[in-house]
Amino acid sequence: MLKGGHVIDPRNGIDAIRDVAIKDHKIAEVAEHIQAGPGAKVVDVAGLYVTPGLVDIHVHVYAGTGERHSYAGDHGLYPDGFTLRSGVTTAVDAGSSGWKNFPDFKDRVIDRSITRILAFINIVGSGMRPKYEQDLNEMDAQAAAAQALKYPQVIVGIKTAHYDGPEWIPVERAVQAGTIANIPVMVDFGTFRPERPYEELVSSKLRPGDISTHMYLDSVPMLDAQGKVRPYLFEARKRGVIFDVGHGGGSFIFRQAAPAIRQGFVPDSISTDLHNDSMNAGMKDILNVMSKFLNLGVSLDAVIRMSTSNPAHEIKHDELGNLSVGSDADIAVLHLEKGHFGFVDTYGARMVGDEKLVCELTVRDGRVVWDLNGITREDWMRLGNYQTQGSPVWDRTIIDP
Repeated sequence: MLKGGHVIDPRNGIDAIRDVAIKDHKIAEVAEHIQAGPGAKVVDVAGLYVTPGLVDIHVHVYAGTGERHSYAGDHGLYPDGFTLRSGVTTAVDAGSSGWKNFPDFKDRVIDRSITRILAFINIVGSGMRPKYEQDLNEMDAQAAAAQALKYPQVIVGIKTAHYDGPEWIPVERAVQAGTIANIPVMVDFGTFRPERPYEELVSSKLRPGDISTHMYLDSVPMLDAQGKVRPYLFEARKRGVIFDVGHGGGSFIFRQAAPAIRQGFVPDSISTDLHNDSMNAGMKDILNVMSKFLNLGVSLDAVIRMSTSNPAHEIKHDELGNLSVGSDADIAVLHLEKGHFGFVDTYGARMVGDEKLVCELTVRDGRVVWDLNGITREDWMRLGNYQTQGSPVWDRTIIDP
């Protein structure tokens, strides 16, 4: 039982003080006052925000292959050391593996992680690896779609990224694969070239429900000479194209984001583009990215929506990103700190802010997987000659020696 927290659950329209009851790994009840049953673990979360577990739809977690300079290798991170402490309970790998090496990624990472890992598979068969990404012969729509249809519970989309050439072939084959498998496409547009304008990408090449990531990248033709957001972007959104943050190590700058947000061009989803470079630079983690948007004037409710129910809907998994009764008990408990904070974009420019989100507690599948300040614990001085604390019913942080 999480007692007395401020629940923000945009999918269900809840923005109020509520108790949250968990039973058998599921959300059992969300109500103003819930009487805890005998033997229930009750955690006081008064003064904190209780939200659905965060859903980060752009990460790179294909780790462990040992391949240098590769997102199917040394650029990838094992997820659990970075996601759970930030309140992320579902992460979507954005094309690190392709239709050829997805089974290895599944065995190596997906099947071994506490975090729920889903995947956009790359239209490039060998995945996000420099020696293959420019090879048009690696881009097979039928093969990518077949792999997606083989693993429908795990593969949620098709990714194309980093292409340098003038052709539209990577985008067209990704869309073809997405159409066959009935899943969205996520596009990292690579090198922006006049032969394939970004405006054409979002105005005609992408389907409704397809995702343009890195939306505040410097290369995106976003602002006109008077600093106004170009109308084609609003028209593309009206057409159903999704715009995702994908902060990363080089794809978010304040001089694009701030004026766009002031004019209403806000993200549909907030994502990190987590990898071994971005994690220690301006991005850091999803809460740092969310905090940037808070300090740029986006409301807390909207920021939570952009990090929970919106991304879940974009990947056609509406069972995630909410606290509906019967849904998996994936929960983030957040503290909104007030003070003097600094935030850095991917060009190294700084913004000062006065709000910052911190994750106090993460619950994944009904069990505690992160507890920053030990709010689920008893004071050691009251325990006497104590042994291992906690119960496997609600606790996944203590390993019995």
